[in-house]
Amino acid sequence: MFALILVLFTAVLLLIITYLRRKSPAILRRIEAYERLNRVVGLAVENGTRLHISLGRGNLFTSRGASALAGLAMLRRLAERTSMSDRPPIVTSGDASLSILSQDTLQAGYRAAGAEDQYRVSTGRLAGLTPFSYAAGTIPVTRDEMVSANVVIGDFGSESALLVEAADREDTHLVAASDNLSAQSILYASAQDPLIGEELFAAGAYVGAGASHEASLQVQDILRWLIIVAIVGGAFLKFVGFNF
Repeated sequence: MFALILVLFTAVLLLIITYLRRKSPAILRRIEAYERLNRVVGLAVENGTRLHISLGRGNLFTSRGASALAGLAMLRRLAERTSMSDRPPIVTSGDASLSILSQDTLQAGYRAAGAEDQYRVSTGRLAGLTPFSYAAGTIPVTRDEMVSANVVIGDFGSESALLVEAADREDTHLVAASDNLSAQSILYASAQDPLIGEELFAAGAYVGAGASHEASLQVQDILRWLIIVAIVGGAFLKFVGFNF
């Protein structure tokens, strides 16, 4: 019952804040990685180079799917912004369902920009179904497809080191984030612009994907403060001898 009440409270809160954000956009804290990403996206369109988005291997039917959904939210907005480029963005993934969704998301981005006739299904690719086959299928995209910027966001493991090395070898810009601890340690040490922890899930808000993404960040903050108040309040009541 408590879980159901919490879900309903969160849903109502999200709807209310989304409505408010449509009237007054939120002021987000500065995250350098997203600022650079917005710049390199513009430069890629101007220079006639390509953007590569790698969504990882997150299965949408498991707990690892959350990072994949964050990547898809970013992908739609980036596809919309680069739809008129001479070289459209390429998306690679390591899960069959995620690959299909990436193609659909790309098409939705082109449709929103009024350039659906420019969409090519071949730009959404299933690179491999195992960690290192996925890396092996992704590396040639960075090397051979005139890529100027790589966005690596999703569920990765130690194979992320190969993706970082490929981007570094081609001297391309890299923005990277993962929900996997081993990948986080690799990306933090080697990527120019790593995203740490929950910054991954703020992707949609920082690329302008919509008011609902901005509202979700505020809902997270509200829930976080409620948890803090509950912990401190419970500790205080225990201290004064109140028995639950």
